[in-house]
Amino acid sequence: MPEMPEVETVRRTLIPLVKGKTIEKVILWYPKIVATDHEHFLTELPGKEIIDIDRYAKYLLIRLSDNLTIVSHLRMEGKYHLTTPNAPKDKHDHVEFIFTDGTALRYNDVRKFGRMQLILTGTEKQVTAIGKLGPEPNSPEFSDQYFIASLKRKKKNIKNTLLDQKTVAGLGNIYVDETLWQSGIHPLSSANKIPADKVKELRRNINETITIATKERGTTVHTYLDANGQTGGYQKMLKVYGHAGEACSKCGTTLEKIKVSGRGTTFCPKCQVMYQ
Repeated sequence: MPEMPEVETVRRTLIPLVKGKTIEKVILWYPKIVATDHEHFLTELPGKEIIDIDRYAKYLLIRLSDNLTIVSHLRMEGKYHLTTPNAPKDKHDHVEFIFTDGTALRYNDVRKFGRMQLILTGTEKQVTAIGKLGPEPNSPEFSDQYFIASLKRKKKNIKNTLLDQKTVAGLGNIYVDETLWQSGIHPLSSANKIPADKVKELRRNINETITIATKERGTTVHTYLDANGQTGGYQKMLKVYGHAGEACSKCGTTLEKIKVSGRGTTFCPKCQVMYQ
């Protein structure tokens, strides 16, 4: 699943492709991608200009004229690509925005898990799942004090706590594994048992990793591509994710892989301490 650095990279590469363009027509080949009223989506968008594209956590916020926003969640394998209306349709193309300049933006999703919602701009936290999310990494709200207090209230393991998006938004399996290894914290540690100094270290590592991964244009392990069809670069820097059975680069111990709530989880049994 694209995580925060990948979605930010999609945002940055999509803006120069579509900003300022006016929508002429919308085609829904697979209407279920749109979680709000389908007919309203089809009739309301023609004539609207794409003003800008913002992001919160893993959500793209496509800002339109007349105070409208398309909230887009890519989920597992969603992708956008610029093409023309007469280009052959890929079997996994599900939504097309045709622009007045003769170009078209298509949304492609192999698993069909992605979703779009058409809402009034500024109501994201009231009418979408964004309202349930915690603060983003590198935001003022994601402070040491906030993170320590939040983890103290969590009785579940730290891996699940970081994945549920309510404590900190934007992390997924890849960056959780990486930052827990960097911080020397076992993924099955009870979140509320981790010492404050380790929580501070984990917060610093989350912020730094997200910053570097974004600079590297995200991580391509399976199918992630940006809006230009390019892969990311952070996969070359991964230390534990995808390296089960190899030697830990810190201590030489063989990295192990377990399942945590069905998610593959790689860690070092020596470097990463279990807090219970």
